[in-house]
Amino acid sequence: MTADHQLRLNTYLALHKGLSRREADALIQNGEVTVNGKIATLGARIYPSDVILVSSQHLKANTKLQTILFHKPIGYVCSRKQQGDNPTIYSILPKQFHHLKPVGRLDKDSSGLILLSNDGDLAYKMTHPKFHKPKTYLVTLNKDLEPFHHQAISHYGVTLEDGVSRFDLTRIKESDSKDWQVTMFEGRNRQIRRTFKSLGYEVLKLHRTTFGNYSLGDIMPGEWSEVNIS
Repeated sequence: MTADHQLRLNTYLALHKGLSRREADALIQNGEVTVNGKIATLGARIYPSDVILVSSQHLKANTKLQTILFHKPIGYVCSRKQQGDNPTIYSILPKQFHHLKPVGRLDKDSSGLILLSNDGDLAYKMTHPKFHKPKTYLVTLNKDLEPFHHQAISHYGVTLEDGVSRFDLTRIKESDSKDWQVTMFEGRNRQIRRTFKSLGYEVLKLHRTTFGNYSLGDIMPGEWSEVNIS
């Protein structure tokens, strides 16, 4: 078999473990990966018939990259394990997608676009702050947003326990100060809710419509669309 039939080891690990190639390289460099019983080295190439172990565990072969767009309904958590009485998104998704991992998350009380993928590089590029992937949300507050709070969030940012939070706010209707479109490039835990709460507001509705170049479009709650990644 020629080198053309081989695959880079870090690519193989990324496909099967949902890692970025950088994370796969770290596993190799730390001596956690063996090929046919020998500790692997960076830059190694493998054949499909080779036996790959990660931390002494066999790596199941499946080299197909899959990514889906999923419309998460309210009340579901982005986790494989049920949290209390809250069902997980995997209770909706068919088993053929259960190996896919969420790319970023939405909290239980939020709805909208979630990407799930086994492409580690895609996940890394979509979630690492240096790539500046925009995310758009529709937000409904419990009361009108005061103009000086609008300015504070959009121009100066609001100080939270994990740093300053800033995002862009656009009115959905000129006469309405409760419904807003939020555009942000970060993804800290419950950041939008915590930002408004710090100023005395409650977020009644939070719905994500876009993530990077991906849009929810007409996908209905609980439904999904498989996409091709070029």
